[in-house]
Amino acid sequence: MKKAAKAWLKAAKDDLDVIDKIIDVAHLSHMVAFHAQQCIEKTFKAFMEENDIDTPKIHNLVTLFGRIEGIVAVTTDVRMLKTLDGLYIDARYPGDLGLMPDGKPSRQEAQSFYSFAKDIYETFQSNLSSS
Repeated sequence: MKKAAKAWLKAAKDDLDVIDKIIDVAHLSHMVAFHAQQCIEKTFKAFMEENDIDTPKIHNLVTLFGRIEGIVAVTTDVRMLKTLDGLYIDARYPGDLGLMPDGKPSRQEAQSFYSFAKDIYETFQSNLSSS
């Protein structure tokens, strides 16, 4: 695996490790969403680096997935990517930002974000390790 791809995957794993530490802290559910988004973004960028695809300096998961969708034999829930995109930037700022329509993500929603990010990471990591 290329050095840049390994670095992106390590960074993605670091985001999963952060989620693992905070997943049971109810008031940090918005930060779970942020780190889930970051994990997926970095995982997609690892795949791009490994496959010599221009790695843009953007954060939009739907756009990033669109760049690799025809190359990787992986499907994903685009609605979930859109949800995480919507929470990504706002999750880092105080006030009403970073919230879902009903407020901060619930613990169940946070768990769903974590599981989704972890599945994507593990699928791509396995794919990259075998290349």
